[in-house]
Amino acid sequence: MSRIMGPKKRVALVAHDNCKKDLIEWAKYNRGSLSRHELYGTGTSGGLVAKELGLEVTRLLSGPLGGDQQIGALIAQGGLDVLVFFWDPLEPLPHDPDVKALLRIAVLYNIPTACNRSTADFLVSSPIMEQEYEPAPVEATARLQR
Repeated sequence: MSRIMGPKKRVALVAHDNCKKDLIEWAKYNRGSLSRHELYGTGTSGGLVAKELGLEVTRLLSGPLGGDQQIGALIAQGGLDVLVFFWDPLEPLPHDPDVKALLRIAVLYNIPTACNRSTADFLVSSPIMEQEYEPAPVEATARLQR
């Protein structure tokens, strides 16, 4: 599947409860960069980003209520370019299979994904975030097309 990301990226911002503070701090620090892109977020995460940063965020359902699956569906449909997903590796969650499915679909569709602040900093500060970009197809997605 070939796709071209425009200079204005569609960025999903998601965080587990124990990581929401980190996501908000990171987003505030990077508000200028994020303001140039189209933002999406699951329930509470999206609401917090919108409130704390004063930016428009397309809000989906809460993660445990299907928001993680909605993000995955947007990726599969070509509706997202970047995933920032601060998840807590030390906290078992009842919707853990949804989290794993979301991470799997992000890798399958070759979506730049940040799961912690350092990676998110590298991702959002990349010059590619502001340019048109055509990701190379991944072998897994090429197999799906056969």
